[in-house]
Amino acid sequence: MSVAVAPHAGQPVTTLGVPLAQTRALVIAVHGRNAAPRNILDIAPLIHNTHVAFVAPAAAGNSWYPQSFLAPIEQNEPGITSGISVVHAMIDDAIGRGVPSERIVLMGFSQGACLVATAAQRRAQRYGGVLVFSGGLIGPPGTVWSEDGDFAGTPVFLGCSDVDGHIPADRVRESAALFTRMGASVTTRLYEGMGHLVNEDEVAFARDLLTAVADG
Repeated sequence: MSVAVAPHAGQPVTTLGVPLAQTRALVIAVHGRNAAPRNILDIAPLIHNTHVAFVAPAAAGNSWYPQSFLAPIEQNEPGITSGISVVHAMIDDAIGRGVPSERIVLMGFSQGACLVATAAQRRAQRYGGVLVFSGGLIGPPGTVWSEDGDFAGTPVFLGCSDVDGHIPADRVRESAALFTRMGASVTTRLYEGMGHLVNEDEVAFARDLLTAVADG
């Protein structure tokens, strides 16, 4: 693919935690708009587990796509397709190196959370978990997403403010409903009056999830 078709291909990947060969759980961590891997990896010490590896891809120009995640898909291409391809390639690489999908956790914040949610929806299988912090499935109002595939009980967490200026609460609920229909074990938490951030309750959920995956 050319750079124009795959703008995020070949961008740096930041790693943290134990080497992949030794990990008992792998977190693919996807940063938000106008951010970088180090921003999403700020969460890593808060959900620390000595058996966990983190890998965080970088978006070209620090953003995965230019418009709101609610804009018509074509206005956000090729960013969306390229970003999802990066996530899927990282999943494939981990599995190829001996990490089973049920020990892979997808985690993202804001724009990265929307990318993670949609990447998971497009490749449903049993994961260790999907952590969607202030995000939802990508697409304009009225989007009908494919429900092909089975999450087979994958824990999926969606947390967001109930008044987030970027992520409507209805899209969080809509995303949660789709994941449920696709066989995920979904936890949805809308926090009253919260800002656009990851709070302590969400961190605690992620910490418990990683413990369960690493110790399972």
